Amino acid sequence: MKKDQTNLYLSLVLTATALTAIIWLTAGSLQARFDVVNEKYFAFFYPWQTRNPSTMAYVTAWLGYALHQVAAWATIWAAQRARPKYDTRFRWFNWAMVGVNLAGFALHWLQTQLWYDGLAIAVPEVTSQGSVILMLVFVLILETPRRGLIWGKKVKFHKAFLDVVRRYHGYLFSWALIYTFWYHPMENTFGHLAGFFYMFALLSQSVLIYNRAHLNKWWKFSLETLVLVHGTLVAIYQGKGLWPMFLFGFAAMIVLTQMHGLGLSRRVRWLIAGAFVLGAGLFYGLSGEPARINEVLRIPVIEYGAVFLFYGLFMGGYGLTRLLRRVPPPAGQTAR
Repeated sequence: MKKDQTNLYLSLVLTATALTAIIWLTAGSLQARFDVVNEKYFAFFYPWQTRNPSTMAYVTAWLGYALHQVAAWATIWAAQRARPKYDTRFRWFNWAMVGVNLAGFALHWLQTQLWYDGLAIAVPEVTSQGSVILMLVFVLILETPRRGLIWGKKVKFHKAFLDVVRRYHGYLFSWALIYTFWYHPMENTFGHLAGFFYMFALLSQSVLIYNRAHLNKWWKFSLETLVLVHGTLVAIYQGKGLWPMFLFGFAAMIVLTQMHGLGLSRRVRWLIAGAFVLGAGLFYGLSGEPARINEVLRIPVIEYGAVFLFYGLFMGGYGLTRLLRRVPPPAGQTAR
């Protein structure tokens, strides 16, 4: 890895750390100033919202999200329209994305300080979690031509499908991250801080649009697999006993798919896989609940299942479109 590229990654990580620190240092008085629910009434109920949200909370949360989102999409569109080649230089669209995300951070910080509530007062928690899962699923699709889908084995997705994913993945990922960013108030609980740091790290990839640093395999691997650390630590903090599912489920994704794009030797990959199987077997075997080992498969089944679900939906729509184009017009009419 070149020194300039290393310095760039370091700058992005330090920026994510600094932004997370700002939230930690300034959120201490929020619970005292706002009547926050702080109770989970039912599954997917988000407790970090006020009991009686104000009209301004609704308006400012959605307006702030919309401004941040549209600005990010507009930057991506303008960059694509310019048709630049990948370069090591930081160009106008890179700086524009830096400005968009820092402005979005400042706007959301102010909105939290004044009205507290994010998008959570209007939409269920599953939408925030689902948007991130959707992003991870499309990363699998996007990276399949390079590293394969399962144990390095390539899946021959239709060229039209891959072209659409490559062209529009930036818009999808931007939506997933910015929507999730505005879903949560800038609280300083461990879960919030860990989540915001991960979000800032992922948003830094949008800053690297058309920069060669955007393509580095170790950088992409780090961003993709950081969900293991985040998901596991947050689950431990919440104390519901679900952390093994996140730890071993996301570790299974590393073993089955993500490590195969790093250029590791076959021997090293088998050693990693063996260590994973041994670790999972020992943990569940000694836990007294060996039947729970099915947790290891839940995340992989969801992610791989979603990959083929979206592929099936696309090919269904693609095939129908091609079929309709071949249907001759009714008698007496000419095709346009």
